[in-house]
Amino acid sequence: MADRRLERFGDGTRAVHAGLPPAEQEQPFLPGPAFAAPYHLRGDDAFGAAYPYGRYGNPTWTALEQAVAQLEGDDVEALVFPSGSAAIAAVLFPLLRAGDTVVVQEDAYPTGRMLASDELGELGVTVRQIPSTTEAFVAAAPGAAVVLLETPSNPGLDLVDVAAVAEAVHAAGGRLVVDNTLASPLGQRPLELGADASLLSGSKHLTGHGDLLLGTVATRDEELLAAARRWRERAGAILGPFEAWLAHRSLATLELRLRRQCDSALAIATALAARVGDDLLAVRYPGLPGDPAHALASRQMRAFGTVLTFDLGDDAERARRMLAACELVIEATSFGSVHTMAERRARWGTDAVTEGLIRLSVGIEDADDLIADLTQALDATR
Repeated sequence: MADRRLERFGDGTRAVHAGLPPAEQEQPFLPGPAFAAPYHLRGDDAFGAAYPYGRYGNPTWTALEQAVAQLEGDDVEALVFPSGSAAIAAVLFPLLRAGDTVVVQEDAYPTGRMLASDELGELGVTVRQIPSTTEAFVAAAPGAAVVLLETPSNPGLDLVDVAAVAEAVHAAGGRLVVDNTLASPLGQRPLELGADASLLSGSKHLTGHGDLLLGTVATRDEELLAAARRWRERAGAILGPFEAWLAHRSLATLELRLRRQCDSALAIATALAARVGDDLLAVRYPGLPGDPAHALASRQMRAFGTVLTFDLGDDAERARRMLAACELVIEATSFGSVHTMAERRARWGTDAVTEGLIRLSVGIEDADDLIADLTQALDATR
């Protein structure tokens, strides 16, 4: 359990100090990574030890897990995994058995959807895919052992009311698991809204530099936590200590990065929205006052996020040329990094989107420079 020293502080302070040990003379603020497979282990109480073997635990993981827990909320515990997909698997597989039902949404992280439909489906789990609306989730809650919800959705940026869905799921005896990757724990706290678990791909905002793969599970549910830990131990879904240390080091700038990225995302979305009806079909960003998700986002989210979309319709060729014409915006498939990235989302064939939908992840470059870069690329490819 994470200690309570940081509860009275703001997000920026938590991000800097989360998971750090108490001050000790002549010791570093953040101890270096512990590279170990075996540990000294005298006596017979092997499984009573905190670190019996490297697959079961590592002091560097522990520090990062405490840090993530402190960012997700008070009285929270967390586990780290080598990817966001591994984190999803560690929650879904232990909780579901043949004959159970899991609910996932049509517009969400594709690998999470495929993990449910292809892998769990083959094991006899009934998988129901539904639209990204609060009404659809509430209606689907009865009979579901687990409901997996991503809000905002990716790439549609639709929002679902977590508190309303949590109430419906719990009334039906199920568990609500929220993929909070797009918002980050500083942008939204699903556990405070009633979710049983909050999942992250830490490859995105949490680490923020596009150089790590990482996943996290945060929860107050002791049974869920124990099941996910057991899955990690037995499946060997473990994070390297150096990656864990790098991730922890990156947390100190999370609030600064997120604040700048969100401010720039709103400025860019506003500039692009002025082109709607001219050469863009639509712009989606929860921070725009006219966005369909804005009212719920204002109540549910602490920040509107770093990702927006703009739609060039079914003109795939223009979308390709526009991305190629960008000087600063990198064509890549990810988000949450200090680098601004964009992609034509239809190239994957996993989402029900137009051929010209562009997902843009805003980095920490100057907003005016990014607006100028996108403007010249759009103008050049009219």
